[in-house]
Formats: sequence, C-alpha cells, structure tokens
Amino acid sequence: MTWRDTIRPLWSLARGRPLMAVFEICLRCNSRCGYCDLPLNEGRYEMTREEIREIFTDLYRDGLRYLFVQGGEPLVRRDTLDVLDDLAEIGFGLCLVTNGTKLTPAVVDRLAVVGASVSVSLDTLDRHLYRLIRGADQLPRVLKGIEALKDYPHPKFIACIVSDKNREDVEAVSAFARDNGFAPILGAYHWDVGKYGKTDSTLTFSREQAARTFDAMLESDLLPPGYYRGFARDNADWLRGKKLGRCDAGRYSIVIDASGNVAPCLAMPHAGNLRESSLSEIVGAFDRPAIDACSKASSCNLLCGRLVGRNLRHPFTALATPTKVSPHA
Repeated sequence: MTWRDTIRPLWSLARGRPLMAVFEICLRCNSRCGYCDLPLNEGRYEMTREEIREIFTDLYRDGLRYLFVQGGEPLVRRDTLDVLDDLAEIGFGLCLVTNGTKLTPAVVDRLAVVGASVSVSLDTLDRHLYRLIRGADQLPRVLKGIEALKDYPHPKFIACIVSDKNREDVEAVSAFARDNGFAPILGAYHWDVGKYGKTDSTLTFSREQAARTFDAMLESDLLPPGYYRGFARDNADWLRGKKLGRCDAGRYSIVIDASGNVAPCLAMPHAGNLRESSLSEIVGAFDRPAIDACSKASSCNLLCGRLVGRNLRHPFTALATPTKVSPHA
C-alpha cells in the first residue's frame, strides 16, 4: 500500500466524496422476493469482467474503498468469484450480499481467499413462510450454504428483513445467527421506497407494531453491541416517524448497477454511466436538492446511504462494533 492509498480516502472524506459503493454485479436472481422490485431478467447489458476491472481500478484511484457486491443474486453470474478476485487485487474491501442458495464449500473457500465478508439474507426458519416471502422453496439450500460458512474466518452476517409475515420469527432468526457465529442485522421492510421496496400487502405492517419488534430485540442480548444495535434502534425510530441523522447518499456512498449506471442510492434514479463518464462528472450531476429533501424527510433507513455517515457521526459506537461474533451463550 502506497501513501497515496492511505491519503486518498481521507481526502475523499474531507471533500464528502464516495468511499463505499453498492455494486449490483448482476440483475438476475433465483428468488422472487415480495419486497423486491428489481427489473430482473430483462436482458440488459452487464459489464464484462474486463470492463469491471478497468472501471473499478479508476474508482479506486478516485478514493472508493469498500464494495457491497450484490444482485439480484450475485452468484447467479458465472464469473462473480473471478470478479471478486480482481476487485480484491485492486485493493477493495468486499462484502458479498447473497441469498445463500449457491454457497458451497468450494465457493466459500474462494471467498475466504479474497477476504470478503459475507451477508446471507434469511427472514425465517419456517420453510413454508420462507417460500411465501421469497417466492421460492429454497430454505434447505440456504441452511446448507450457512453450514458451509461454519468455520469462515472473516466477518459474516445474517440479514433479516422484518415484515408482517415474519415479525414473530425475528427472535428465532437472530438466535440462530448468534448460535452459528453470525452477526444478526435487522432491517424494516420499506414498501413504496425504490426498487427494493415493492409494495406487497401481505408484508406491510402497523409501524408501531413493527417498532415494538425492534424494541424487544434491543431489550434482548441477541444483538451484538455497536453498529448492530444502533441500526436496530434507528429502525425503531424511523418506524415511529422520528428524524434520523443525515443520509449520505451521493456523498460518502453510491450505487453502481451491472451496466455501469450510477445513482446516489438504491431509491434514486441513475445520473450517468461509468462506461461513458467519469465518477466526478456523474457525482456532479446528482440532484442534490432532491437528495437533501429525501434526507430531511428521513424517507428511509436503507443501508446504502446511511452506513458510512452513521459510523462517522457515532465513532464510539463504530469502535464498539465487533468484527466477529461469538456463538450466543
């Protein structure tokens, strides 16, 4: 690592430039989740491995340092592990966000080599309920994928989206996560908010009822300290209509889709394409008044625009966040 590698992200922080990106490596999926409105399987262009390597090399020079690699389901793309090799070689910190259906011992070994964190989406341990929420009968495959991560040496998470269908299952999912050495991350279902917030009447809830689910989890000892509890508390506040801290969409974080389009966050439109324009040009084209208005309204509590900023504003909470979680006692 050169001194420029160290100085560049600090310079980006000082200027309010992106440090993190959600990279939707493919927009294909083997699930049909009730809360997802991604325009899947439409034959849209996906950047090649070579294009990704070239573009993300430039992004690293621009100060980008951390990537959440997701889809669709990222492991549906055949060369995703090769792309992760390239991204790690460039210098990026990586987190793979997956539904877990394609995790095998061989895949896990590859992920361990590149040092990626792994976040597995799991909303319930009930097979029938899983099929209703996720649109596919895949829970046994997911549990097998989680088993493959048993001795995984890097941070691993289980992400649970709290909806009306699984409110009663959240404690069991969190206990399962802790028992298997995963950090549970709880997020509220956001209907009518961007492409990851499709309105599904069977999932919508009373906000106060859902907030009480988060309250109960915060009263338990299942959520690890630091960011995990802070994010759960933010969800309870958001559900009750309280104002959250500033959203840093388009400032410290951006979203890049499989075609190279860039948006401030998962809920906002694209402002340019990296195959045609530089990151600086695209960031300069963001609709700042719209971002500020959305932030002031606390329109959502999605991780894409709130992760970096929240940790910067709550440094002691961030420092208290464990990178690995021991099995729950």
